[in-house]
Amino acid sequence: MGEFAVFLRGVNVAGITIRMADLRDALSGLAITGVKTLLASGNAVLTSDLSREELKAQVEDALRRAFGYDAWVVVLTRTQVESLVRDCPYPPDNADVHSYITLSSSPDALDELWEATSEAGTERTRLAPYATAWLSPKGATLDSAMSKATARPRFKAATTTRNLRTLIKVRDAFA
Repeated sequence: MGEFAVFLRGVNVAGITIRMADLRDALSGLAITGVKTLLASGNAVLTSDLSREELKAQVEDALRRAFGYDAWVVVLTRTQVESLVRDCPYPPDNADVHSYITLSSSPDALDELWEATSEAGTERTRLAPYATAWLSPKGATLDSAMSKATARPRFKAATTTRNLRTLIKVRDAFA
């Protein structure tokens, strides 16, 4: 059995509201066990014998059927989440900036996102083929080049962004 983190894109924003109890119910018919949901932003940890790709497809299908929206998720292994938290060069808490990690189910999409924001002056670091860490001044996240770029239709199906503090909570939920 593999341990996985599932990160939902666009949940509890822009009119798509999913209670975490309802999320657990929607996932209950899948070949998974030990589902724990975290926060109200659509994060879950679980175990499954499915591959990452199979799990992603099944979770997206279950969400679409249960909640009637165009659901997209990024699935990472426990080891990948632990690596991102360990390797992020930015602080989880800072008085002036937020540390974010954009996750992707497509390295090609993340490469394209990197190129699309290369001239924006955002401090960022590629952590893995599936993740880029970046900084945003507090209060300016939605105006940042990375945030605006990931909102483009091209990136919606393949990316989602989490604050580093959230990834730490997800990592700790595996324990």
